[in-house]
Amino acid sequence: MSQIRMFRMIALAEGCSFLILLCVAMPMKYFMGMPEVVRVVGAIHGGLFLLYVGLLAVIHVRHRWPFMFSLYAFIASIIPFGTFVLDKHLCEKEVVVN
Repeated sequence: MSQIRMFRMIALAEGCSFLILLCVAMPMKYFMGMPEVVRVVGAIHGGLFLLYVGLLAVIHVRHRWPFMFSLYAFIASIIPFGTFVLDKHLCEKEVVVN
């Protein structure tokens, strides 16, 4: 599996975990009084985020991505639905590499 494909998979997982955190876990915490859900989902999301940023740094160096594209990829990770928009651009980069 190529690094870019692995990065795409992690990016989509990170994006899904972010949406679950915002749309499911946070309402459960504040409206149902279940803060433990945020702890669990937040820990999963945090781990995926660190993996995302670490792999982004590795790919930025190895594939010599332009700084602005890597910055765009980082910003996409902190905006809801951002990693899903980024996926289209990552598909194009994956085709170029293969």
